[in-house]
Amino acid sequence: MPPEFQHRLLSYMNYRPGRIFLSVPHMGDHEKNYVQKALEDNWVSTEGPNLAGFEHDICQHTNARFAVAVNSGTAALHLALRLLGVQPGDEVLCSTFTFVASANPILYVCATPVFVESEPETWNMCPKTLHDALVARLAYKKLPAAIVLTHLYGMPAKVKEIIAVADEFGIPVVEDAAEALGSRYSGHQVGTLGRVGTFSFNGNKIITTSGGGALVTEDQRLAEQALFLATQAKDSAPFHQHSQMGYNYRLSNVSAGIGRGQMEVLEKRVKQRREIFTFYKNQLQHIEGLVFLPEPKGCFANRWLTTVLLPQRHHPEDIRLALEEENIETRPFWKPMHLQPLFAQYPYYGDNLSAGLFERGLCLPSSSSLSEEDLEKVVKHLKRLLEE
Repeated sequence: MPPEFQHRLLSYMNYRPGRIFLSVPHMGDHEKNYVQKALEDNWVSTEGPNLAGFEHDICQHTNARFAVAVNSGTAALHLALRLLGVQPGDEVLCSTFTFVASANPILYVCATPVFVESEPETWNMCPKTLHDALVARLAYKKLPAAIVLTHLYGMPAKVKEIIAVADEFGIPVVEDAAEALGSRYSGHQVGTLGRVGTFSFNGNKIITTSGGGALVTEDQRLAEQALFLATQAKDSAPFHQHSQMGYNYRLSNVSAGIGRGQMEVLEKRVKQRREIFTFYKNQLQHIEGLVFLPEPKGCFANRWLTTVLLPQRHHPEDIRLALEEENIETRPFWKPMHLQPLFAQYPYYGDNLSAGLFERGLCLPSSSSLSEEDLEKVVKHLKRLLEE
């Protein structure tokens, strides 16, 4: 059996009774109504009323002018780079402390990723380091074509400062808000403050369409082009004619039905995730050396995942494995992109702050469906392990 299938099989075997998962889907009351209607009316492909309804719901919640629903957040990022005209050989600046899906689309368009370090208040891209990186790239006569800014774990980045730096150099910002639906910066939904924003509705996100994503923008031309590219870039002709390369990226009407039901409970899910963060903090903050990331002024985090920095005397992998023995799933922090073998040869600017966070960080179970008994079990074992 190939190693990747062995790993997948072992993952399935971990679905043991009573297991406390990191982050799982949490259905509301109406998802099945939308899905059932799609089945009854035979709208089961990539067209149908749920798609228009879901995009309308996204716009209503985020105050974005246009939304295009696609089959993943990664697809949305790929489209964003295409929309902004990123060409082979261009450079794209990217947060280094993020999931690989933030950076892979840069490779999809045959551009070069340049990674920028985080700052300590939000763990997101550092505005000063971004400025230094742009000055350095300008010296190489290689001004980047775009900036991909991630809002990590649902914590808003310093958007105002980032966009000010980007504007100084005339570079568009793509907000990767895959983990941050429901998070706000100065009262505005993150993902709506740059030229283009992207969201993910993967099964582990705060709401889900089983798998899916969306691109949002204020620019009608970009939204129309995104939909065109996401549906195989078919020219306006009575037959199938194609002048550009397109993609099969459109979300299905059935999945959009799940999304419509999920959007109805988004605010409730944000409230539940924030309450879980508060529970952990109240129960564990007395442990010497344990650090929770606070919300900077002007930020409202959805707390998609509750994250902690462990005391220096403990290693995240030791704690993760010990909790696994108790049937509790946790996860290390994202390994920074500039430390990934895939991206080792690409430029990086910063002081390795994210490497230090990776070495101490652990994500705790944060599903909005967790019971009080589940939370108390996690806390009990964390106290035992961290106070030994």
